[in-house]
Amino acid sequence: MKVYFVGAGPGDPKLITIRGREVIERAGVVVYAGSLVNEEILRYATRAREVHDSAGLSLEEIGEIFRRAKARDMDVVRIHSGDPSIYGAINEQMCLLDDLGIDYEVVPGVSSFQAASAALCQELTLPGLCQTVVLSRVGGRTPVPEKEDLREIIRTRPTLVLFLSVSRLAEIVEVLRSGYPASTPVAIVYRASWPDEEIVRGTLEDIVERMDGRNITKTALILVGEVLGRKADRSKLYDRNFSHAYRQRG
Repeated sequence: MKVYFVGAGPGDPKLITIRGREVIERAGVVVYAGSLVNEEILRYATRAREVHDSAGLSLEEIGEIFRRAKARDMDVVRIHSGDPSIYGAINEQMCLLDDLGIDYEVVPGVSSFQAASAALCQELTLPGLCQTVVLSRVGGRTPVPEKEDLREIIRTRPTLVLFLSVSRLAEIVEVLRSGYPASTPVAIVYRASWPDEEIVRGTLEDIVERMDGRNITKTALILVGEVLGRKADRSKLYDRNFSHAYRQRG
């Protein structure tokens, strides 16, 4: 018996990995994050005897599902949105499984930040402009350590991707303008890869105004950085004078 933590991807059911789909197809028990995961993913659970929506379950209740599955020697798939390694809350579940003596495996998925950059047709690292991407969030019900204060994070002006923070956009923009120029491009991507995906573009100077009147208070990412302007040096990768280890053949 084994528990598989599967990243379902950002929303589009076709963005799940082949490995993730295969694991879901043969699982006897499925537990999924109903408030975040596209339920179309459940169509792959053709052999599941039990399907549980974890939205209203406590950690202890999820643990009981694991215990029952162990007693019946049934594999469990625990489906998370995006990639489980980013704000997935899987660590506490794995600690529980360690206590229960149950083996587990993590199957990575496409993160919403990757889906957002794809929706924008945007490279997040551009030569001579920015080679660092920071994934973070501002404090809410779950606090953020003081050392990860937004003012500290933006000192080097990285390409910044903020999860779970759009409801505090005005406050965030005020902080970001202390580190980035007001002309810095910003993109808000709501429900990346879902049918109702929405993109709002602007700058730190006008993005709050552009968002005014829109009912986007969650399930959206904030992307900030000079790379969004797409003006950068040419990559060395395709320079005929650049020696590339993987091109030195024969």
